[in-house]
Amino acid sequence: MNISYNWLKEYLPLEMQPDEVAAALTSTGLETGNVEEVQPVRGGLEGLVIGEVLTCAAHPNSDHLHVTTVRTGSGEPLQIVCGAPNVAAGQKVVVATVGTTLYSGEEKFAIKKSKIRGVESHGMICAEDEIGIGTDHSGIIVLPDDAPAGMAAKAYYGIESDYVLEVDITPNRVDATSHYGVARDLAAWLAQNGRPLTLRRPDVEAFRVDRPAPAVEVEVANTEACPRYSGLTVRGVTVKESPAWLKNRLQAIGLRAINNVVDVTNFVLHESGQPLHSFDAAKIRGGKVVVRTLPEGTKFVTLDGVERILSSEDLMICNAEEPMCIAGVFGGLDSGVTEQTTDVFLESACFHPTWVRRTARRFGLNTDASFRFERGLDANQTVCVLKRAALLIQQLAGGEVTGEIRDVYPEEVKPYPVEVSFRKINALIGKVIPPDTVKRILASLEMEVVSETADGLSLLVPVYRMDVRREVDVIEDILRIYGYNNIEVGEQLRSTLSYRMPTDRSYRLENLVSDQLCGAGFYEIMNNSQTRLAWYEGLTVYPPSSAVQLLNPLSADLNVMRQTLLFGGLQSIAGNIRHKNKNLRFFEFGNCYAYREEKTAPENALSAYSEEYRLGLWMCGRRVENSWAHANEENSVYELKAHVLHILARLGIDRRKVSESPCSDELYASGIRLQTASGRTLGTVGVIDRKRLKSMDIGEEVCFAELSWDALMKEIRKSAVVFSEIARFPEVKRDLALLLDKEIPFQSVERTAFESERKLLKRVELFDVYEGSHLAPDKKSYAVSFYLQDESQTLTDAQIDRIMQKIQTGLETKLGARLR
Repeated sequence: MNISYNWLKEYLPLEMQPDEVAAALTSTGLETGNVEEVQPVRGGLEGLVIGEVLTCAAHPNSDHLHVTTVRTGSGEPLQIVCGAPNVAAGQKVVVATVGTTLYSGEEKFAIKKSKIRGVESHGMICAEDEIGIGTDHSGIIVLPDDAPAGMAAKAYYGIESDYVLEVDITPNRVDATSHYGVARDLAAWLAQNGRPLTLRRPDVEAFRVDRPAPAVEVEVANTEACPRYSGLTVRGVTVKESPAWLKNRLQAIGLRAINNVVDVTNFVLHESGQPLHSFDAAKIRGGKVVVRTLPEGTKFVTLDGVERILSSEDLMICNAEEPMCIAGVFGGLDSGVTEQTTDVFLESACFHPTWVRRTARRFGLNTDASFRFERGLDANQTVCVLKRAALLIQQLAGGEVTGEIRDVYPEEVKPYPVEVSFRKINALIGKVIPPDTVKRILASLEMEVVSETADGLSLLVPVYRMDVRREVDVIEDILRIYGYNNIEVGEQLRSTLSYRMPTDRSYRLENLVSDQLCGAGFYEIMNNSQTRLAWYEGLTVYPPSSAVQLLNPLSADLNVMRQTLLFGGLQSIAGNIRHKNKNLRFFEFGNCYAYREEKTAPENALSAYSEEYRLGLWMCGRRVENSWAHANEENSVYELKAHVLHILARLGIDRRKVSESPCSDELYASGIRLQTASGRTLGTVGVIDRKRLKSMDIGEEVCFAELSWDALMKEIRKSAVVFSEIARFPEVKRDLALLLDKEIPFQSVERTAFESERKLLKRVELFDVYEGSHLAPDKKSYAVSFYLQDESQTLTDAQIDRIMQKIQTGLETKLGARLR
């Protein structure tokens, strides 16, 4: 947020330099990143002086130029050649002396001593557009006769350089989203540092009702969404250009001046932090403002000319017949103040943060008003701010306040009571702060001490401090004004040594697996845990009813918490494919969330909600492409499965204790589920269904695996990966060609083999599958390698034959296999 240094001084008579102010604000928690000098007129009119034309004669060598002598208040009069048709002796003019730099758009040029058609010229008599104070170029500027010759032009025009401080406002500090709010914090800091200054609040004592004639009436139909609404009618205004001081204030902080009435509302917003809205009273049909919602699907054209479809949860400011403004967010196209406006209705309201934020996010709007309303505003200041705006409008546009202020405030918001103990203050801050210092700081922060005991204080916190509700919040405020740098570091270091916890082991293994996947060519991705509810429509494995809904979503695309990592990864794949990057391997660690209504328990509000940490892997495109040594090769689900098995092995999970079963999830065209012997699901692996991919605009086949990291950590809780020596005795391989029923998976062959020989059989590998005309239609052939090894001796042929016979018998008996 931009804060004007000169504007700030209207409320606090500062003698500090802008850089000092920036440092002070940063120390109070209002981090100020940059201080930049700004000038209302480029160049600041430096080098320009007021001059008096003493003589004016025709140029001897030109029919349109004049040779003048100009007194500039110092030294001899200057001879200046001027081409303006309106130059004449006796005029007071603006002179650019030799060496002055003038600006024209992005270009600049220096005034030099020169000869114009043989006559020396020692400067330039200027027009409006040449010095940046206007656009007229028909002739030179002619000033009133009382303009003092020799006076600097910047002093005559009141041009004052300003400094803009870029203050980074954290979301909880809505009280500091104004110049007065920043001045209030700075005053507290100055008081603590022995440099107290009186904070000047804008005076509204002069406000009065000029005529008791009827004013625009106000009705609030939804007091939840609008806790307070104040309105005021000013009739007989003259809408015109704002004066220079007001335009300079707004331009300094990056705002464009519009007209005097609208500029007043913007000025008061950035002065007080309270948004205002001005309506043309003649366009308020029925002479009544109604704050209400409208039926779903109502169309409304906003100030930017865009037609928007309203929701039944969008709060609107309406007249007796139609909507005029989206409350707290954006004005309407036809209800604002124009140059033809003579009667104005001013709105100063307090809208519920959730209502404003929901509407602003749904329409993708972020305005100065919505920025503040979304964070919560002080409902008690609406009338005071309204009076301030009315006085400024009367000062700049004339008019009369007609009728009393219409103020709908059914339930007054009271200051918040907070109890704070001196012991807790000292414990949290780490230093003993005297009670008198604590009370002085609290007074500077406008926190009222209701009662005091030896142990602590009872406080009333101002309503505008939305972020201070608890004892720790008060202590934080005390500390930031006392000064973080004033807390000394003690000579002793106190630390707590903790044992390695399960979370530490999980984090270490997560990094280990991440390194493994990166080494295998995967890239780690990180997606938002908030996602779109529409992805889950029609699913039974992740039904929409199980999604954790957000009460105040950022947008319709981020309205629920994700139930699976799948869709975030698919969005990443779709984005890469659009950028012609089709060969992809991604992995992601992240939390997934679910809501189970049947688990709701009255005594535990969170019982229906669950959170699970998962690992997702995605593969699509080609494994090898454009290689001179290898033909192009597509990624396959079998390779992805291999990576999953490598992860299990790296974690120390025995592959033989993990069973596979078909996965019936509608997310997969085909897939398997990995489970332990106890029935715990570790994850799923498969090829994503084409319909899902098409909905994400993906034309490539995508293989996906999702593992429950929490389940994996439970599975290895009591296991450890230990080192074993390389066997000194040779490994033996034997191959079998097996004829099997088509529906028997290789895993059944592998499991049966290990059940037949548990000690010496080390691994089983499938190296060929055949289905064809030489076999019965319901049969297939597996070519399988069996690896045997005894770590204590070399296996003999008799031992090998006996083991292989056991395996063959087991396959024949349990699976009906036959040797080919």
